[in-house]
Amino acid sequence: MSLYRRIPVVILLLMIAAQIFGQQPARQADPGLLSLDTIFTYQPTSPGWFEWQSDGSGYLMLERSASSKNAPEIVRHDAVTGAKTILVSAQKLTPPGASSPLVIEQFDLSPDGQRLLIFTNSERVWRSNTRGDYWMVDLKSGKLQKLGGAAKPSSLMFAKFSPDATRVGYVRENNIYIENLSDGRISQLTMDGAQYTVNGTFDWVYEEELFCRDGWRWSPDGKQIAYWQLDTSGVKEFRMINNTAELYPKIVSFPYPKAGEMNSAARVGVVNADGGATKWFDIAGDPRQNYLPRMEWAAGSSEVLIQQLNRLQNTNVVMLGDVRTGKVKTIMTEKDDTWVDVAWGAIDWDRRGLARGDAEWIDGGKRFLWTSERDGWRHVYSISRDGRDIKCITPGNFDLISVERVDVPNGRLYFSASPENATQKYLFSVRLDGSGKPERLSPANQPGTHNYTISPRGDLAIHTYSSARQTPVTDVVRLSEHAVVRTLFDNKQLAERMARLKPVVQEFFRVKIEEGVELDGWMIKPPNFDATKRYPVLFHVYGEPWGQTVLDAWSGGQMMWHRMLAQQGYIVLSVDNRGTPAPRGRAWRKSIYRQMGIRNSLDQANAVRAITKWPFVDSTRIGIWGWSGGGSSTLNAMFRYPDLYQVGMSVAPVPDIRYYDTIYQERYCGLPQDHPEEYKQSSPITFAGQLKGRLLLVHGTGDDNVHYQGSEALINALVAANKQFTLMSYPNRTHSINEGPGTTRHLYGLLTRYLNENLPPGPRGE
Repeated sequence: MSLYRRIPVVILLLMIAAQIFGQQPARQADPGLLSLDTIFTYQPTSPGWFEWQSDGSGYLMLERSASSKNAPEIVRHDAVTGAKTILVSAQKLTPPGASSPLVIEQFDLSPDGQRLLIFTNSERVWRSNTRGDYWMVDLKSGKLQKLGGAAKPSSLMFAKFSPDATRVGYVRENNIYIENLSDGRISQLTMDGAQYTVNGTFDWVYEEELFCRDGWRWSPDGKQIAYWQLDTSGVKEFRMINNTAELYPKIVSFPYPKAGEMNSAARVGVVNADGGATKWFDIAGDPRQNYLPRMEWAAGSSEVLIQQLNRLQNTNVVMLGDVRTGKVKTIMTEKDDTWVDVAWGAIDWDRRGLARGDAEWIDGGKRFLWTSERDGWRHVYSISRDGRDIKCITPGNFDLISVERVDVPNGRLYFSASPENATQKYLFSVRLDGSGKPERLSPANQPGTHNYTISPRGDLAIHTYSSARQTPVTDVVRLSEHAVVRTLFDNKQLAERMARLKPVVQEFFRVKIEEGVELDGWMIKPPNFDATKRYPVLFHVYGEPWGQTVLDAWSGGQMMWHRMLAQQGYIVLSVDNRGTPAPRGRAWRKSIYRQMGIRNSLDQANAVRAITKWPFVDSTRIGIWGWSGGGSSTLNAMFRYPDLYQVGMSVAPVPDIRYYDTIYQERYCGLPQDHPEEYKQSSPITFAGQLKGRLLLVHGTGDDNVHYQGSEALINALVAANKQFTLMSYPNRTHSINEGPGTTRHLYGLLTRYLNENLPPGPRGE
């Protein structure tokens, strides 16, 4: 549900913003002041799409050609010396008869290092651009070959090399195909793909809430393919109207299960890579009342590890499936009184930010690694293949944030955590056998956020460090001593531009609320801040289980907008309530269970009550804004606590939680049939009649995630209660509201103007 779930999405939005606003700041009277025309130009340089070579000696990176009009080319960098070799030039990326090279979006190196798969000409499917064209480049001969035969343009998905690199498999129009690279022969493995039968990929809700997109896997020996099939028939379709694309309205329809409604039915099977019938696994239970969120080959080609999550998402059954018989045996069951965090638990995330599987096999396939909150903290466990022996290898009263690499040859696990400060992130290492204590590798003199992409050998990493005050710096580091081998991007020019701005101070703090609970927060103060005067405060909120706003990291354009507002005379502030995904333990995160909209809005309100006691805060000028779940939190604040907030700006909210999807809403709230009153009490729309302040409601009519329908229902409720408000609808824009020329600039201009007019900036005397 969160707008910014994964790093690749953030990078994409930053790229779009750079295109919209240009690269150079507009002329302005005071170069030290930020403006709507400049805030999105403060973009750091980052590695972009790259891939380590299997031997760890170097990495491949997509760069702009210096000799071919900035056309893309693929360059190999020696990891230590930085020496560059053009692996695939722009000329070699120009198809026969074409005048320009391919616009590369992603690439993948074959297991033998001799070929490259190139993804281009992509189209959006649900949240991401996962359908497009694939080309193969032979690195020895330079041959450029388009895959798919007579397939329609932009119709292939999730192409992958076979383990021996002689074939490529892909999904096309809901069927799985195999293409022989030597002669171009194409074999269709599944025949039943259709509108409501989906092979090798997923429907909307699986992708959005379980991060399932790529729905098929080569076996390690390359002889079989395991895949998901979804039957979406019977799932009610949601219809949106596009009034602007054509002379007459166009109906956009797709299966979307709202809370309490019927889900699609999923099953997993295995088919021979040379063709034949699929052997389906015999998994007990109603497939429409259970999910199959993860599936991977189990360290060999004879068994598949499958996870089955019940509809309430509080029981995850882990089983091994025999590919010959289709029989399954349960080896472990993970339970929780609230929900089991399958979505957060993935050990293996690919570079696209997609969860591949919870298990990472070690000890020759005798054991696997698994993440769990069973002791109250998120940790990694080493589990025997039969599930009987379970050992925590990251013990302690802290949460693992993410697994960065499993280095089997050297017996090490690299993971990110921040035991002392939930707003930061550092790299740790621990032995896979569980002996010894975790060792912090990130430097002690660099407080903030550290991100790593570790080489296959585990000796080097591409490391990016940033904080709220530190622009990102990307280095190649040697992990044993965390020594900088060389700097890739220092973002010196960005840092110099930031230094020329009128300074605003961003501070981190904790605020104590009821029961002695302390909430993390940050605050940006105006230039020339005078603690003897009172300032208006704008709270930025998300507040739900998929968003943590209080992070000590560089966060791009939205952060610069907040700094612009601070320059205007606002204190901009954010607090993470209980129920957000901060690494503060299971009890913290899961306190929101069946309390959505209640617990989070109460914590936020109590934070406001405490903060308005600060002598420099003007309690008569309190505003709040948020997007998606933050839009819902904004509505809850304005409706439930109308005496605390004077202004609210809600973007793409869920006013009635019954309107959102099954997986997200039922995970945190249970089934609406079982808890109708709790659903009512958790929905902002129930309290719309209590609105006192000034409310701006913003939504895209083409939002396929959080439907415009919910805002229309809220409009009716506000009208019925005779409550005045301001509405801005963006025709046919999606949840990100960034499509079309000038949209982002217009949206932030709207928010700024509304805030200026209804919550005047600047200090006031006592």
